[in-house]
Amino acid sequence: MSGDEKAQAKTEQAKGKVKEAAGRAVGNERLTAEGRAEQKKGDARQAKEKAKDALKD
Repeated sequence: MSGDEKAQAKTEQAKGKVKEAAGRAVGNERLTAEGRAEQKKGDARQAKEKAKDALKD
């Protein structure tokens, strides 16, 4: 996994968790959903990079 892509995936996951927690804390369903979506985007990016790495070996 390239360092930049790995960092970006982790950042998206972390930002998503914060948004989701904030949305739950204030009862904002839209913010909660945005947080979940951002986490999934980070998960997908991470999975893509892991697949690339597996194919290199």
